[in-house]
Amino acid sequence: MECGKLDCGKQARQDRDPSVGGSQKQIQRDLQMALTPAVTLLSENSNEVFFDVCKLLLSYADNILRNPNVEKYRSIRIGNPTFSTKLLPINGAVECLFEMGFEESDTHLVFPNSSSLDQLKVIRESLAAQRDQRLIGGQHRPLPAASQEASALPVQPLLTVSRKNFFVTLESNFQHVLLYEKPEIQQKARSYIPYTQLSLAADQKLKLAQEAETECKLGKDDFVVLELLRWFKSHFFSWVDCLPCSSCGGPTQNRGSLGPTGDDLRWGAQRVENHYCQSYNNPEKLLQTRRGRCGEWANCFTLCCRALSLEARYIWDSTDHVWTEVYSVSQSRWLHCDSCENVCDQPLLYEVGWGKKLAYILAFSRDQVVDVTWRYSCKHPEVLSRRTNVEETWLLHTIIGLNALRQRSLGTDRKLELTQRLLVELVEFISPKIARQSELGGRVSGSLGWRMARGETGHADSGNIKQGAAYVFTPTEKERRDKLIHVSYNAAKDQYCRISNDFETIHCWDQCVWQKESVFRKLENDWHMVYIARMEGSSVGRISWKFDFAPSKLTVKSVSIRASSQTFHFGNVSWLLQSGTTATEFSGDGSMQSFQCLNGSSEFTVTAQLSGGEGNVSWQHAQLFRQSLKETEESPFEMIIRLQNA
Repeated sequence: MECGKLDCGKQARQDRDPSVGGSQKQIQRDLQMALTPAVTLLSENSNEVFFDVCKLLLSYADNILRNPNVEKYRSIRIGNPTFSTKLLPINGAVECLFEMGFEESDTHLVFPNSSSLDQLKVIRESLAAQRDQRLIGGQHRPLPAASQEASALPVQPLLTVSRKNFFVTLESNFQHVLLYEKPEIQQKARSYIPYTQLSLAADQKLKLAQEAETECKLGKDDFVVLELLRWFKSHFFSWVDCLPCSSCGGPTQNRGSLGPTGDDLRWGAQRVENHYCQSYNNPEKLLQTRRGRCGEWANCFTLCCRALSLEARYIWDSTDHVWTEVYSVSQSRWLHCDSCENVCDQPLLYEVGWGKKLAYILAFSRDQVVDVTWRYSCKHPEVLSRRTNVEETWLLHTIIGLNALRQRSLGTDRKLELTQRLLVELVEFISPKIARQSELGGRVSGSLGWRMARGETGHADSGNIKQGAAYVFTPTEKERRDKLIHVSYNAAKDQYCRISNDFETIHCWDQCVWQKESVFRKLENDWHMVYIARMEGSSVGRISWKFDFAPSKLTVKSVSIRASSQTFHFGNVSWLLQSGTTATEFSGDGSMQSFQCLNGSSEFTVTAQLSGGEGNVSWQHAQLFRQSLKETEESPFEMIIRLQNA
């Protein structure tokens, strides 16, 4: 009997061997039946990709089957370079591991004792069958280099290190946000938040909004978010450029790094600066310290949002900034929230206002990673040209893989909800964007030196100190219809008048300024005079005003300017009208001057530079808009811009 069985086995193997005349179609049918859904998905990849992944998967399976009691073979670290670069980005690879019986833990995939070795064998044989089919069919042929690039995922050896670093960023942030979900930490956060007070304020503002707009689409949670931002910025957290000494309270200096103590490690300290200064990244610890820079602000604020049951996610920006997004149920969209700046729903603030050169912006929540770069940019081609750290295909597949891991335990309804939200986001990402007035200013959190060092003071064209809110004149609805902007400034009243917009008034000399450097408004009460001068001790002062018509699809037809400036004792004032590479100097003699050189331009700036003078009071020897406090009818600065369709 035993011999008979052996003979039948040999005959069966011979029938399946094409070299001895077996049916190729039957072989293909049998192999197709052997494929599981995950192996089928993996088989959609090119030969080169399939064989590389198959080799690794068979190795994982064989190690467990040969050594079922050895723990090291039953665990795969998610951050392992081989796993993160060769398996995670590939469609079907992680799915095969799940079909084998692997499960997700915090930082590893594990093959628990409860998983079936028989199931593992089934997937192993399915992979081997597909591999053999490709080999038997002669499909596994060495390809020329060009063909490999065309058929496989883009492989660039120079990007290997970047891939590893990028994956560490993805995986570490995705794991970190799980801290916000711990009930005990959320409870501690709620004990600090004056929710009753915030809720009452939110109710009042919601009522006012509903009275002002009959079909108001905002919900109470939207106003809770605004109140939470205000409270967090004004009363709870504080900004530090250099952390204070815990002993004397004075400022510290960074003289290098020390090894973290046991207590530091307990709270997740990433570095210890000097022997006084400790920087923590654990949101629970930040509830106690309540201070830091943008990383600590966003970390603690995101926890506070989750503690109030607001869906929130932590936003990481590769240009060194972080913030929060909160999901608005009433508006069915994610809202940008920067706790450092106390701003909400101003996503173009960083690119347009701060002048950041964006590349990668990623959102991390408990359930999902999303590449949200395109929400924060209105210059997509520029951003795309800077995304060179990793291949776009690799990034997409890696994010899909991470999400598949995290969402395995989610119910069907929750998965559908996440998918629908993502579809809404994708539409938002590709929709045209125009910066609003509120998004045009530079950064306000941190010292001026800190903002300058990071290049976040606004659209500065040099390394000079830029102060102010970076105001930009854009046409109102009335000005668009009339194709006219007419603005004047009265130094005695310290007031701008937007004549072309029904004589709208704006108080304070710097509220309509684009950029300013070392200038201030000088009031001489003894002489009853007022003017703008450069600050004492500075050699140069600058001030400029900007006009932008592109959002309204208008261009300049003509510009007329009247500017008044005075100089004494070798002081100097230079006036410049500039658009792109076109620059025209003009006089500040108080006469109205017209310019045709900017015809067709979509934007321009007017700049005054103050310099020169003699002695200790040289700063007074170059003045703008000098005016008697008694002469309030004249305006020493006036601009009339006539517009035309672009």
